[in-house]
Amino acid sequence: MHLNPYGEYAVLLAASLANDWPADRQGIVARTRELGMTVDFPEEADDYDRVRRVIDDWLVVVDTSDPHERAHLLNRHMASAAAYPRLTDHNDEGWHLHYRDNDARSLPHVLFAVVSVGTALHLTTRGMHRLHRCAAGETPGDPCAAVVVDITRNGRQRYCSVRCANRAAVRRHRARTAGTA
Repeated sequence: MHLNPYGEYAVLLAASLANDWPADRQGIVARTRELGMTVDFPEEADDYDRVRRVIDDWLVVVDTSDPHERAHLLNRHMASAAAYPRLTDHNDEGWHLHYRDNDARSLPHVLFAVVSVGTALHLTTRGMHRLHRCAAGETPGDPCAAVVVDITRNGRQRYCSVRCANRAAVRRHRARTAGTA
């Protein structure tokens, strides 16, 4: 049996969807495949809109900075989306855990369960502060609102990309040099 990486890949999947929303259901499914999900999802007419609601609900957790409120929100999500953990060995992946009923196979339901449990695992194992918006967006006029999933060793990732970090460094440098000129 291998350890299930729910705490990392599920949060990275949610951030990927939040930061770059696919144009259609096929794009959502493709993204789940890119990030390691192999479950087949029967197509339902409202999948696209329901997955958007899953991500919007998750963004409320991202935007909640108080750890107790964040835990409260995640507990509500998990209570409504997840079931008791089950061992499974589908698609010859090796034994791993699923946090949903075996018959719950719709794309929105599976993503809600996986993202809720994965976010809870990520925050409890890495730290409640390791999920937030890009710090570049805190500067007035900076449009970045990307989600940052901090999986760094030191737990201090503030920016979504090197580009945003560099932009912020240039702003700080210009502010310092403007004061000395």
